[in-house]
Amino acid sequence: MMSLKKTALWLGLLAIVVKLSGFLRESIVAYQFGASSETDGYKIAFAFITLVIAMIAGGFNNVFLPLYVKNRKENSEKTDRNANGIMNLTFLLFLLISALGALLAPYFIPLMYRGMSPETAETAISVTQFFFAFMSIIALTSILDSYLQGRRIFVPSQIAKLTQTIMGVAFALLFADQWGIASLGYGFIAGAIMGIFIQFYYLYKTDYRWQPVVSVEKEFKNTLLVLLAPALVSAAVGQVNMFVNQIFAVKIGGAISYLNYASLLASIPHTIYATTIAVIIFTLLAEQINDKKRFQNTFFSGIQISLVTLAPIAAGLYVVGEPALSFIYERGKFTAEDTYNTYAALVFYLPIIVTQGMQYIVAKALYAQGKAKTVFRISIVTIALNAFLNWLFIDPFGYPGLALTSSLVSVYYFTACTIFVYKDFDKSEPARLIGLLLRTAVVTAFMAVPLSFIRPFVDDLYSLWQLAILVPIGIVLYAAGLFFFYKEGFRTMMAIVRRKRSHLS
Repeated sequence: MMSLKKTALWLGLLAIVVKLSGFLRESIVAYQFGASSETDGYKIAFAFITLVIAMIAGGFNNVFLPLYVKNRKENSEKTDRNANGIMNLTFLLFLLISALGALLAPYFIPLMYRGMSPETAETAISVTQFFFAFMSIIALTSILDSYLQGRRIFVPSQIAKLTQTIMGVAFALLFADQWGIASLGYGFIAGAIMGIFIQFYYLYKTDYRWQPVVSVEKEFKNTLLVLLAPALVSAAVGQVNMFVNQIFAVKIGGAISYLNYASLLASIPHTIYATTIAVIIFTLLAEQINDKKRFQNTFFSGIQISLVTLAPIAAGLYVVGEPALSFIYERGKFTAEDTYNTYAALVFYLPIIVTQGMQYIVAKALYAQGKAKTVFRISIVTIALNAFLNWLFIDPFGYPGLALTSSLVSVYYFTACTIFVYKDFDKSEPARLIGLLLRTAVVTAFMAVPLSFIRPFVDDLYSLWQLAILVPIGIVLYAAGLFFFYKEGFRTMMAIVRRKRSHLS
C-alpha cells in the first residue's frame, strides 16, 4: 500500500506539470493572439476535442478499465483480443465521425453559435474541420491511456499529454505568422500523434500485441454497453455545460477567451489539491467503506482539508487575482483592458475553487457507497439548470454572469451530492459539517479583510511585486487565524502534510 501511495503522489506531481504546461500554452496564446474573435473561434473548435477526451478518458475509462482488469485475470488472451476489437471498432467509428464532422462543420457551427461575428465563424469552422479530420487520433490516445492503466503503466500517458501541449506551444511560436491561431491546433495534433507512438512503445514492452480484429465476445460487449451509456453522459455533462456557456457568450467579442483564461486560473488550486492531498483521502475511503465510523471521520477529514486548503486561495484570488492575471497574461496582444475583463469573470468563478475541491471527496464517497445512479441523475439536472441560469444572467451581468452560473451549478452539484452522502451517516454529522463551514469562514475572513485594506498601498507596483508582497502576508494571516480560531483544522492539515512528506521520502 505504501508503494501505491508513493506512486500516486509522484504521478500527481507529474499531472501538475501537465496542468501547468497548459497554463504556459494559454499564456503563449494570450501573448500571440490576445482575446479576440480569432481566439474565441479557436476555443469553440477545441471544445469538441475536450468533449471527446472527457467522454473516453472519463466515461469509457471508468467502465472499460475495471472490466478489462477483472477479465484479464481470468483469461488474458481472450480479454486482450476483446480489447483490441473494442479499440479497432472505436477507431473506425471515429473515422466516420471525423468525416461527418469535417463535412458538416460549416453547417452545424453557425447553427449552434448564432450571432457570432464573421471573423469568429471563419476561425471556428476551419479549425473545427481540421480537428474533426483527426478526431480518431484523439480517441485512440485516450483509449491507449485505459490500456496502459490496466497494466499499471501510468507515466507514458502523462508524457503523451505533455507532447500535445509542448508541440502546440512550439507551433504557435514558430508558425503563428504563417498559419495564425490554427498553428496551435496543428501542433496539438502533431503532439497527439507523437504521444500515440510513445504509448504503443510502452504497451509493446509488455506482452501486448495489436490484432486486426473487430469482433468482441458477446458477454464482454454487452456488459460494457450496459454500463457505458450512463458513464458517457455523466462524463460529458461538464463539456455540455461548457458548450451552453459558449453559445451564450459568443455574441460578445472576446468573451469566450475571457471566460477561458479566468477558469484556467481558477482550476489550478483544486487540480493540484486533487492530485496531491486528495489521493491519500481517496485511498483511505476505499479502505474504510465497511467501517462506518472510520469512513465518516475520514470523509469529514477530507472535507476539512479541502476547506482549510482551498477557501483561503479563493479569498486570496479575490484580492490578488488582477495582478496575478496581469503577470501571467498581460504582454504582447493581451492588454490591461483584457486583464480587467478576465478578472471580472474570475471573481464569479472563485466559489468553484472550493466546491470542486470538496466534490472530489464527495464523489468518491458516493461511488464507495454504491450510489453511481445518484451521481448520474444529479449530473443531468445540472445541464438544465446551467442553461436556465445562463439565460437569466446574461442580460443583467453580461459574460461574467456565465461564470456566476458555473459557480451556482457547482454549488448545487456539491450540495445535492453531499445530502445523499449524509443520508447514510449518523444524525450528528451534518451539525459537525456546519460547524466546520462557520469556523473556516471566520478564519478566511481574518485573512481576507486585512489583505483587502493593504492592497491599495501596492497598486502602483509591477504585478509580480504586488504578488511578492501580498501573498506572503496572506499566508501569515491565514496561518495565524487558523491557529488561533481553529486549532483542530490546523493540526489536521499539518498531519496530512507530514504524511505526504513521509510518502515522498
